[in-house]
Amino acid sequence: MSAPKRLFIKTYGCQMNVYDSERMADVLSPLGYVAADTPDGADLVVLNTCHIREKATEKVYSELGKLKEMRDERLAEGGARMTIAVAGCVAQAEGEEIMRRQPAVDLVVGPQAYHQLPELIARSHRARGERLSADFAPEDKFDALAPAGRKANGVTAFLTVQEGCDKFCTFCVVPYTRGPEWSRDPATIEAEARDLAAQGVREVTLLGQNVNAYAGGLAALVRRLAAIPGLDRIRYTTSHPRDMDEDLIAAHAEVPELMPYLHLPVQSGSDKILKAMNRSHTADSYLKLIEKIRAARPDIAISGDFIVGFPGERDSDFEATLALVREVNHAAAFSFKYSRRPGTPASAMPGQVAEEVKDERLARLNALLDEQARAFNAAQVGRTLPVLFERPGRHPGQLIGRSPYLQAVHATAPDRLIGQIVPVKIENAARMSLGGTLGGGVLAEELQPA
Repeated sequence: MSAPKRLFIKTYGCQMNVYDSERMADVLSPLGYVAADTPDGADLVVLNTCHIREKATEKVYSELGKLKEMRDERLAEGGARMTIAVAGCVAQAEGEEIMRRQPAVDLVVGPQAYHQLPELIARSHRARGERLSADFAPEDKFDALAPAGRKANGVTAFLTVQEGCDKFCTFCVVPYTRGPEWSRDPATIEAEARDLAAQGVREVTLLGQNVNAYAGGLAALVRRLAAIPGLDRIRYTTSHPRDMDEDLIAAHAEVPELMPYLHLPVQSGSDKILKAMNRSHTADSYLKLIEKIRAARPDIAISGDFIVGFPGERDSDFEATLALVREVNHAAAFSFKYSRRPGTPASAMPGQVAEEVKDERLARLNALLDEQARAFNAAQVGRTLPVLFERPGRHPGQLIGRSPYLQAVHATAPDRLIGQIVPVKIENAARMSLGGTLGGGVLAEELQPA
């Protein structure tokens, strides 16, 4: 048998890219590729890129320069040739530019073409001829990356159910790099979820650029997956307020497997800025939606995304964002300075905000969000929460898991509890995690699988 070929994938950006990197490893496995820990020993290096922020793109080019030097040194020493591939959203948006700026790149593969990797690599090795493969229908990708043979990596897993975006927010490149919204067949998703559950996965997170725009209804899919034996927790991300329908809100009240955590980005609290972003909702409509969701599931934890310094944002617009944050009271959130992305409408808008103003606003917003996150975690002290233990902790005899609200929870517990949902009495809280003891005093030996 020939020696295995070594594959190194570096992933940038979102959870969707993490999922796609796993699928690339799966589709390359039949060709004899096994994971390498570092790029210097790899036969194939894939940079799975993100195009959301400007600096991320420049980091890719910097990394490509290092890989070229590494490959040249290896060839000079008589070693095997390293194949360099760029995948993901930068590949889709800047394919020809990548080839121009860094000729050392052998393959450029867009988000919908990962299933073509074996063929492209074969062509590259034979002729170094065709390099660009970015224009494939997403249904072809999903058909090729069938669930059969996917190996679970732990007791939680990501599961892509939808790709693409039809919203065309003016700051975002996703509609151009991922294409239009496309949903996988529910039977195929169920088959993949059943296979994961059979391997010990207890929690799946359904992924999509607009996951709650899933064709046929995300609520119906959640109910279908909730019936799978052994699959005890379901989450989903990322959602758009426009697609948060009544059925999905009801599912949060009626499906116990659907965790009480909702990531629902609003981006700004200013109606003027929301309109400029083409977000299709107002601050008031968003607040009313949150009120309706909390009426259905009072304990739900709300997470969000915020952009500060969008073109035209004045002090009054930013203050409106702070007011909305105070009204919602987030359990967690992600906040960013606006970054100009070439080709997006916002990049050419007047009223670009100075960097020092963005920095000041981001600091103020983060301080408020941090205060809310700490308060939410502190409110769990004294409660007993069901925790799905996922892995050993940093200290001997410690396990790390997740609460229903996605908080990291650590407790002293035996390794045999990994993969079990265990009651943990919360005794202390920090910004990013909770600590507690098993079962509120119940001995670990007495605990049974949930």
